[in-house]
Amino acid sequence: QLQLVESGGGLVQPGGSLRLSCAASGFTLEHYAIGWFRQAPGKEREGVSCISSSGGSLNYADSVKGRFTISRDNAKNTVYLQMNSLKPEDTAVYYCATRYMHCSYYRTEYNYWGQGTQVTVSS
Repeated sequence: QLQLVESGGGLVQPGGSLRLSCAASGFTLEHYAIGWFRQAPGKEREGVSCISSSGGSLNYADSVKGRFTISRDNAKNTVYLQMNSLKPEDTAVYYCATRYMHCSYYRTEYNYWGQGTQVTVSS
């Protein structure tokens, strides 16, 4: 079976950090760009970050630029999202998704999706 599984979410204080993981099983991520998206209650799902298949291109939403860092480890078939200086408005379910080779700004361009992991930023 082809699976993407997000992990690493949880409850964190404002200003804290979390590292999310997106692990693939049943296929390799070698030829895929990986995007991170998030959806808060009552809001549209929005793009957060993306890394190209080679790791050579990194993209970030303006709202997270300078705070979040995306990376990949193809040996572990895993993509990471390091989230620092977290704010309450970062609270959402975070999803990872694949697109062949290149990143896209639009979520409809992505094909495989994980089940999501909850991130809650609250005091």
